[in-house]
Amino acid sequence: MARFAGKSVIVTGAGQGIGAVYARALASEGAKVVVADRNVTGGKAVAEKIVADGGTAIFGEVDVAEPESATALAELTVGEFGGINHLVNNAAIYGEMKLNLLLSVPWDYYKKFMGVNMDGALNMTRAVWKPMTASGGGSIVNQSSTAAWTYSSFYGLAKVGINGLTQQLAFELGGSKIRINAIAPGPIDTEATKAVTPEVIVADMVNRLPLKRMGTPEDLVGACLYLLSDEASWVTGQIFNVDGGQVFRS
Repeated sequence: MARFAGKSVIVTGAGQGIGAVYARALASEGAKVVVADRNVTGGKAVAEKIVADGGTAIFGEVDVAEPESATALAELTVGEFGGINHLVNNAAIYGEMKLNLLLSVPWDYYKKFMGVNMDGALNMTRAVWKPMTASGGGSIVNQSSTAAWTYSSFYGLAKVGINGLTQQLAFELGGSKIRINAIAPGPIDTEATKAVTPEVIVADMVNRLPLKRMGTPEDLVGACLYLLSDEASWVTGQIFNVDGGQVFRS
């Protein structure tokens, strides 16, 4: 399939993990991908591998917490690919996340964390919506988490914010023919998850899942590609759980 032939896509946090898998999957379906990350080495490696495999990709350095950096990335995309059609807001502080309570987390760290994990999606959306509108509209996927519905301290709070941003921006962007949805993964088997979550807690989470295994980044790809594609042309403002049945919502 080539659902994204000729379309430009920015994937933030694409220098590793889930973002890298998204970027490769989009390139395999014809997209011109901007591999965006603060991790220059990892991001360049992902972009170079996509090109080596016959796809189209460039690396773009970005700090999504900084509006000026988000704007510069959008300008780079337009300059290289002529416009912006799609955005995946995947960048987050996660693998190196400091565990703490909302009541006691140092304020400076909390602000830095929320600046990336929640405000970053808004910064990127504000940076791309005008060029996306100029291209005739498009679609955005935000990376949420089932942490929004379970106790996860400030990480869970950031994902509640992502869900709210998704729903509010769906109204603001709809008139510009831009759709925005979110994917809420459950426990995913990545190096970042292993770094931040003790093995005994992971084992307990898996035991509680109806589908008794951790998810993989590849388990998320189908939802991401669907939500970005024209197959979801009448879907916006939705939060899609891809979580092995971890959270049931009525």
